[in-house]
Amino acid sequence: MPRTVTIIQGHPDPAGGRLCHALADAYAEGAVKTGHKVLRIDVARIDFPLLKSKEEFEKGVLPPSLNAARGAITAADHLVTVFPLWLGAQPALLKGFLEQVARPGVAFAYQDKAMPKKLWAGKSARIIVTMGMPGIFYKVFYRSHGLKALRRNVFEFVGIKPVRETVLGLVEGQKADHVRVWLDDMRRLGARAE
Repeated sequence: MPRTVTIIQGHPDPAGGRLCHALADAYAEGAVKTGHKVLRIDVARIDFPLLKSKEEFEKGVLPPSLNAARGAITAADHLVTVFPLWLGAQPALLKGFLEQVARPGVAFAYQDKAMPKKLWAGKSARIIVTMGMPGIFYKVFYRSHGLKALRRNVFEFVGIKPVRETVLGLVEGQKADHVRVWLDDMRRLGARAE
Protein backbone atom coordinates (compact mmCIF):
# COMPACT_ATOMS: atom_id res chain seq x y z
CA MET A 1 0.00 0.00 0.00
CA PRO A 2 1.52 3.35 -1.01
CA ARG A 3 2.54 5.64 1.83
CA THR A 4 3.53 9.27 2.13
CA VAL A 5 7.21 9.44 3.08
CA THR A 6 8.73 12.69 4.29
CA ILE A 7 12.51 12.84 4.17
CA ILE A 8 14.16 15.33 6.51
CA GLN A 9 17.67 16.08 5.24
CA GLY A 10 19.45 17.14 8.41
CA HIS A 11 22.94 17.82 7.10
CA PRO A 12 23.62 21.50 7.87
CA ASP A 13 25.61 22.19 4.68
CA PRO A 14 23.23 23.95 2.24
CA ALA A 15 25.61 23.30 -0.66
CA GLY A 16 24.67 19.61 -0.67
CA GLY A 17 26.86 16.97 -2.23
CA ARG A 18 27.43 15.13 1.06
CA LEU A 19 26.95 11.43 1.73
CA CYS A 20 23.78 12.27 3.70
CA HIS A 21 22.34 13.88 0.57
CA ALA A 22 23.16 10.82 -1.55
CA LEU A 23 21.59 8.51 1.06
CA ALA A 24 18.40 10.60 1.15
CA ASP A 25 18.27 10.67 -2.66
CA ALA A 26 18.67 6.90 -2.87
CA TYR A 27 15.94 6.34 -0.26
CA ALA A 28 13.61 8.68 -2.19
CA GLU A 29 14.42 6.90 -5.46
CA GLY A 30 13.47 3.52 -4.00
CA ALA A 31 10.27 4.91 -2.49
CA VAL A 32 9.10 6.64 -5.67
CA LYS A 33 9.91 3.60 -7.80
CA THR A 34 7.48 1.49 -5.78
CA GLY A 35 4.68 4.06 -5.76
CA HIS A 36 5.18 5.91 -2.48
CA LYS A 37 4.69 9.67 -2.42
CA VAL A 38 7.87 11.46 -1.29
CA LEU A 39 8.03 14.90 0.32
CA ARG A 40 11.43 16.46 1.06
CA ILE A 41 12.67 18.89 3.67
CA ASP A 42 16.22 20.26 3.45
CA VAL A 43 16.76 21.85 6.85
CA ALA A 44 19.92 23.69 5.78
CA ARG A 45 18.00 25.63 3.13
CA ILE A 46 15.33 26.96 5.51
CA ASP A 47 15.91 30.24 7.33
CA PHE A 48 14.38 30.03 10.82
CA PRO A 49 15.24 31.33 14.30
CA LEU A 50 16.16 29.14 17.22
CA LEU A 51 13.77 29.03 20.15
CA LYS A 52 15.08 30.80 23.24
CA SER A 53 12.39 30.37 25.90
CA LYS A 54 9.75 27.99 27.16
CA GLU A 55 7.12 30.62 26.37
CA GLU A 56 8.30 30.80 22.75
CA PHE A 57 8.18 26.99 22.48
CA GLU A 58 4.73 26.64 24.00
CA LYS A 59 2.95 29.77 22.78
CA GLY A 60 5.03 31.25 19.98
CA VAL A 61 3.92 31.28 16.37
CA LEU A 62 5.68 28.97 13.97
CA PRO A 63 7.82 31.05 11.59
CA PRO A 64 6.21 31.15 8.11
CA SER A 65 9.39 29.65 6.62
CA LEU A 66 8.55 26.39 8.44
CA ASN A 67 4.89 26.07 7.45
CA ALA A 68 5.63 23.83 4.45
CA ALA A 69 7.95 21.62 6.54
CA ARG A 70 5.34 21.24 9.27
CA GLY A 71 2.76 20.35 6.63
CA ALA A 72 5.07 17.74 5.09
CA ILE A 73 5.69 16.14 8.49
CA THR A 74 2.00 16.20 9.41
CA ALA A 75 1.09 14.60 6.05
CA ALA A 76 3.67 11.81 6.42
CA ASP A 77 2.91 8.21 7.20
CA HIS A 78 6.65 7.59 7.51
CA LEU A 79 9.46 10.00 8.41
CA VAL A 80 13.08 9.55 7.41
CA THR A 81 15.68 11.73 9.10
CA VAL A 82 19.23 11.73 7.70
CA PHE A 83 22.14 13.48 9.42
CA PRO A 84 25.84 13.26 10.30
CA LEU A 85 26.81 12.64 13.91
CA TRP A 86 28.29 15.79 15.40
CA LEU A 87 29.56 15.71 18.98
CA GLY A 88 27.58 12.53 19.64
CA ALA A 89 24.20 13.73 18.38
CA GLN A 90 22.43 15.50 15.52
CA PRO A 91 23.80 18.87 14.36
CA ALA A 92 22.39 21.88 16.22
CA LEU A 93 20.52 23.10 13.14
CA LEU A 94 18.50 19.87 12.96
CA LYS A 95 17.82 19.99 16.71
CA GLY A 96 16.63 23.59 16.37
CA PHE A 97 14.39 22.60 13.46
CA LEU A 98 12.80 19.76 15.45
CA GLU A 99 12.22 22.08 18.40
CA GLN A 100 10.37 24.46 16.08
CA VAL A 101 8.15 21.94 14.28
CA ALA A 102 7.45 19.50 17.15
CA ARG A 103 5.67 22.08 19.30
CA PRO A 104 2.67 21.69 21.59
CA GLY A 105 -0.52 21.67 19.56
CA VAL A 106 1.27 20.26 16.51
CA ALA A 107 3.20 17.17 17.64
CA PHE A 108 1.73 16.72 21.11
CA ALA A 109 -0.92 18.30 23.34
CA TYR A 110 -0.74 18.97 27.05
CA GLN A 111 -3.54 17.39 29.10
CA ASP A 112 -4.63 18.10 32.66
CA LYS A 113 -3.10 15.60 35.10
CA ALA A 114 -2.06 13.22 32.33
CA MET A 115 0.81 12.58 29.99
CA PRO A 116 0.73 14.68 26.82
CA LYS A 117 -1.40 13.39 23.96
CA LYS A 118 0.76 12.08 21.11
CA LEU A 119 -0.48 13.86 17.99
CA TRP A 120 1.89 12.13 15.58
CA ALA A 121 0.79 8.63 16.60
CA GLY A 122 0.34 6.30 13.66
CA LYS A 123 3.54 7.42 11.92
CA SER A 124 6.69 5.33 11.68
CA ALA A 125 10.25 6.58 11.25
CA ARG A 126 13.77 5.71 10.26
CA ILE A 127 16.80 7.60 11.52
CA ILE A 128 19.87 7.37 9.28
CA VAL A 129 23.07 8.63 10.86
CA THR A 130 26.57 8.78 9.41
CA MET A 131 29.76 9.06 11.45
CA GLY A 132 33.53 8.95 11.25
CA MET A 133 33.95 6.39 14.03
CA PRO A 134 32.98 2.73 13.70
CA GLY A 135 29.24 2.35 14.21
CA ILE A 136 29.73 -0.50 16.66
CA PHE A 137 32.01 1.73 18.78
CA TYR A 138 29.26 4.37 18.94
CA LYS A 139 26.71 1.74 19.92
CA VAL A 140 28.82 -0.10 22.51
CA PHE A 141 31.13 2.54 24.01
CA TYR A 142 28.87 5.59 23.73
CA ARG A 143 25.67 3.54 23.94
CA SER A 144 24.17 5.54 21.05
CA HIS A 145 23.23 8.27 23.54
CA GLY A 146 22.43 10.97 20.96
CA LEU A 147 20.48 8.57 18.79
CA LYS A 148 18.52 7.26 21.77
CA ALA A 149 17.69 10.79 22.88
CA LEU A 150 16.32 11.66 19.43
CA ARG A 151 14.33 8.44 19.21
CA ARG A 152 12.89 8.55 22.74
CA ASN A 153 12.68 12.26 23.58
CA VAL A 154 11.38 13.43 20.23
CA PHE A 155 9.94 10.72 17.99
CA GLU A 156 8.48 8.31 20.54
CA PHE A 157 7.39 11.19 22.79
CA VAL A 158 5.07 12.44 20.03
CA GLY A 159 3.80 8.94 19.20
CA ILE A 160 5.99 7.88 16.29
CA LYS A 161 6.68 4.16 16.30
CA PRO A 162 8.30 2.01 15.30
CA VAL A 163 11.46 4.07 15.00
CA ARG A 164 14.17 2.14 13.16
CA GLU A 165 17.81 3.15 12.92
CA THR A 166 20.57 2.83 10.36
CA VAL A 167 24.05 3.64 11.65
CA LEU A 168 26.81 4.01 9.05
CA GLY A 169 30.29 4.31 10.52
CA LEU A 170 33.74 4.98 9.08
CA VAL A 171 32.19 7.00 6.27
CA GLU A 172 35.13 9.31 5.60
CA GLY A 173 37.34 8.04 2.79
CA GLN A 174 35.10 5.03 2.19
CA LYS A 175 35.64 3.26 -1.14
CA ALA A 176 33.09 3.84 -3.90
CA ASP A 177 32.07 0.16 -3.94
CA HIS A 178 31.15 0.31 -0.27
CA VAL A 179 29.20 3.54 -0.72
CA ARG A 180 27.26 1.89 -3.58
CA VAL A 181 26.25 -0.90 -1.17
CA TRP A 182 24.92 1.70 1.27
CA LEU A 183 23.00 3.47 -1.49
CA ASP A 184 21.50 0.17 -2.67
CA ASP A 185 20.45 -0.53 0.93
CA MET A 186 18.74 2.88 1.05
CA ARG A 187 16.84 2.13 -2.18
CA ARG A 188 15.61 -1.15 -0.69
CA LEU A 189 14.51 0.57 2.52
CA GLY A 190 12.80 3.29 0.50
CA ALA A 191 10.95 0.72 -1.59
CA ARG A 192 9.49 -0.73 1.60
CA ALA A 193 9.05 2.71 3.22
CA GLU A 194 10.66 1.47 6.41
